[in-house]
Amino acid sequence: MHVPDGFFDAPTSVVTGAVAAVGVGVALRRARAELDDRTAPMAGLVAAFVFAGQMINFPVGAGTSGHLMGGALAAVLVGPWTGALCISVVLLVQALFMADGGLTALGTNITLMALVGTFVGYGAFRLTLLVLPRRRSSVPPAAALGALVSVPATAVVFTLLFAVGGTADVAFGKVLAAMLGWHLVIGIGEAVVTGLVVSAVLTSRPDLVYGARGLTARRPLVTGEVAA
Repeated sequence: MHVPDGFFDAPTSVVTGAVAAVGVGVALRRARAELDDRTAPMAGLVAAFVFAGQMINFPVGAGTSGHLMGGALAAVLVGPWTGALCISVVLLVQALFMADGGLTALGTNITLMALVGTFVGYGAFRLTLLVLPRRRSSVPPAAALGALVSVPATAVVFTLLFAVGGTADVAFGKVLAAMLGWHLVIGIGEAVVTGLVVSAVLTSRPDLVYGARGLTARRPLVTGEVAA
């Protein structure tokens, strides 16, 4: 999903850069309500995990690559605003030190993965919780579905941006087919990883999972006769 330098024209890069700047600015203010002394270290762990996961890249053609994005995972664990900041930091480090994505395309990558991926994933997560029982055991499958939806949704937004300001001589339909085809597969993998990680954290430290706040734990079934 990383967009390289020069893949979009200057006007498109400027617009996505402005969107990214505004989004990160708002996230910096809103994240204060999501974090406290106990959960703040969790944000660092989430960023490190996503950074490691994004090192596994799959070529999808036209100079772009696909990989696990981690937006839904970050949003469920530490909140959508903090999650967007975690992904933004990961993308910044990758662009500066790993040559993964370009500096002129940093705004585009943040817009796609840190904003679209994170908030679409969290929105799908919350909508899923509305139809599932309101208990902690519903969080992992809801998080998995959010991750599954977020990846192809981000791929679609990328393709729309390409249609507006793409500089590569590749047909729109070919880009859409390549991006959706690969990212549907990647989305399944991301859903599995997200569900497993959220489940593991929820089992050991449910108080650290942002998406589980306000939900009750499953009560054990008590059987046996009551003494008279």
